[in-house]
Amino acid sequence: MTQHNPRSRPGGSRIADSPEEWEVTATEVPFEGKKTSVRTDDVVMPDGSVVRRDYQVHPGSVAVLALDEEDRVLVLSQYRHPVRQKLWEIPAGLLDVPGENPLHAAQRELYEEAHVKAGDWRVLADVYTTPGGCDEAVRIFLARDVSVAEGERFEVSEEEADMEHARVPLAELVQGVLAGELHNNCLVVGALALSAALASPDGPDGLRPADAPWPARPFQP
Repeated sequence: MTQHNPRSRPGGSRIADSPEEWEVTATEVPFEGKKTSVRTDDVVMPDGSVVRRDYQVHPGSVAVLALDEEDRVLVLSQYRHPVRQKLWEIPAGLLDVPGENPLHAAQRELYEEAHVKAGDWRVLADVYTTPGGCDEAVRIFLARDVSVAEGERFEVSEEEADMEHARVPLAELVQGVLAGELHNNCLVVGALALSAALASPDGPDGLRPADAPWPARPFQP
């Protein structure tokens, strides 16, 4: 029986997402919030029919899996009202400025949420969080050679004022993910991606550089 590699297409090419845009005949914005909005598009299907699709328009985000010298991951616990849970997460934040360099945004978030800086940065993974209903794109960075940042701590408010901080071994996070005890998208993807990177021949040094292109959210150098 012929064995097929599930990661490859016929002919040997690797599986990869590709850009595609179906015709939109009409667009409405029934809701516009401070950072996000809801858009309604009438989209032409392959059979010629037109269907309506509602989705959240999002500026994009960055997240940081910071690994210290003891191979522990910096995590924080924050209340998330939509899901009525306090979730363990990795530092993350919005791309507030159109075209903002995601590395600069990630460095800012690591400082503001954890008062930490890092000497080595890599791209760990790029994901769409919920592509069926939102266009949010997230770039998850791996930050190593971490140390306490200089200066005063950033003043936090609202949900962030109640955050807890911890440094947890990567293996413990992976176990928590697989046990269904940890649910934050960026933490789950980041922990599993780093675990896979550590098991690869090149290790984390084989990850993409911090300034790798990001077609989902093009940015200035």
